[in-house]
Amino acid sequence: MTSTVPNAVQHADEQQPPITMFGPDFPYAYDDFLAHPAGLGQIPATEHGTEVAVIGGGLSGIVAAYELMKMGLKPVVYEADQIGGRLRTVGFDGPGTEDLTAEMGAMRFPPSSTALQHYIDLVGLETRPFPNPLAEATPSTVVDLKGESHYAETIDDLPQVYRDVADAWNKCLEEGADFSDMNQAMRERDVPRIREIWAKLVEKLDNQTFYGFLCDSEAFKSFRHREIFGQVGFGTGGWDTDFPNSILEILRVVYTEADDHHRGIVGGSQQLPLRLWEREPEKIVHWAHGTSLASLHENGEPRPAVIRLHRTAGNRITVTDANGDIRTYQAAIFTAQSWMLLSKIACDDSLFPIDHWTAIERTHYMESSKLFVPVDRPFWLDKDEDTGRDVMSMTLTDRMTRGTYLLDDGPDKPAVICLSYTWCDDSLKWLPLSANERMEVMLKSLGEIYPKVDIRKHIIGNPVTVSWENEPYFMGAFKANLPGHYRYQRRLFTHFMQDRLAEDKRGIFLAGDDISWTAGWAEGAIQTALNAVWGVMHHFGGETDPTNPGPGDVYDEIAPVELPED
Repeated sequence: MTSTVPNAVQHADEQQPPITMFGPDFPYAYDDFLAHPAGLGQIPATEHGTEVAVIGGGLSGIVAAYELMKMGLKPVVYEADQIGGRLRTVGFDGPGTEDLTAEMGAMRFPPSSTALQHYIDLVGLETRPFPNPLAEATPSTVVDLKGESHYAETIDDLPQVYRDVADAWNKCLEEGADFSDMNQAMRERDVPRIREIWAKLVEKLDNQTFYGFLCDSEAFKSFRHREIFGQVGFGTGGWDTDFPNSILEILRVVYTEADDHHRGIVGGSQQLPLRLWEREPEKIVHWAHGTSLASLHENGEPRPAVIRLHRTAGNRITVTDANGDIRTYQAAIFTAQSWMLLSKIACDDSLFPIDHWTAIERTHYMESSKLFVPVDRPFWLDKDEDTGRDVMSMTLTDRMTRGTYLLDDGPDKPAVICLSYTWCDDSLKWLPLSANERMEVMLKSLGEIYPKVDIRKHIIGNPVTVSWENEPYFMGAFKANLPGHYRYQRRLFTHFMQDRLAEDKRGIFLAGDDISWTAGWAEGAIQTALNAVWGVMHHFGGETDPTNPGPGDVYDEIAPVELPED
């Protein structure tokens, strides 16, 4: 998600440290932890080669498995579908489309995702600016509301009311959420200040929706401003689909600049987990040089879907997979969407404390759909003979398409259009329709915005689509907490601190972006993976180097706010 209307709250001087996803809930420097030459920790030599189950081969699972392997453990990865999870890059059918890809899941990442960037650099991937609305990399943007279109190359090209909405949003953030103070504290990694500001806001705002937060602000007393902000205030086509969610979810995004300066991975985001799977670490304990996750698995493939999880004597975790294979482990990390524990996987109640089961059951997932088509060339860069403008632009609209993105590698090559990117209710509208049926509706909507442009004549292959709520191993795009869910999220995030749990509830560790404070961002998937790695290391009697304390070592100093239960 990325800002269309700019932050009127001025970004701090560029000479200052950058904003990163450092907090606000758990201000721990995962990027420094990863970069430290001492590594992430070590386990006793007697435990070397011990198998650990890693359930889910998305980014979180692959990162966790990779780091456990480096410590000398033997991760056994289970994956129901394909390595990558919601880092899913697909191709198109047909001649002329061979080099084209479509990002069905994560397609853009903010520079504040510094732990993610560590792994992108590690495997040698390149990134480039993503063409969000009004971004420098975007030639032009069209905002189409209530049948009226506005063409813009910068924010100044839009009518005054859009700048008024931008001002209202920033006044709202400043007055209701101490934006400037938090921005500065996060730049400076001022842990006491971050915790002081956030503790007050969590207590004050946990029960408040995003929409209620806007309505409480004098700056947003105008319904028209709230409506415009909901429709086009953010690059996915507005955040009105987020209006029922907790305002704390939104504040995490704006504080960490998760919605700014996005970049995409050249060649597709799924390359990241796939390359980590094949990577042979330079520094590795116990295993021979040249060992990779792939080489530790039969035929280089992960084990199939997990269908049952239960505890057995000695507080072991026993895993049954779709082939009927039963294996028992001293420790396991579960990184799949947590709803899988309620639906696809038969689980013992004894796996987790009852309060954690409640938190899993209360999880609220956002729906999301995308539709892509391959085209012969980036025809949108052609100029209209009458106006001199681009004939088509990155488009935000209240019509059925909501967000349309134009993606190319140069003027003379085939290209890709994301005809539609939608969320929640807008996504559910497409659920019964096939890819071709969806395409027909999208072309009709875009034809109303661009009556002179025949998009269809440029299409060179079949459309590809996804509705994440209909994906059997996901059942939603990502978690988004509702008001009152902070306590649930805290239970899930802190699950890696198992000394606080009864002995018969230890040994299985939750991870994945839905366990994180920043669900829907790859950074959250990595942060929780590293928490789980620390938890497994601790479970086996290991420890970190004193010069590089892990998240569990400093937990008591930076633990998330604890709200009363009574």
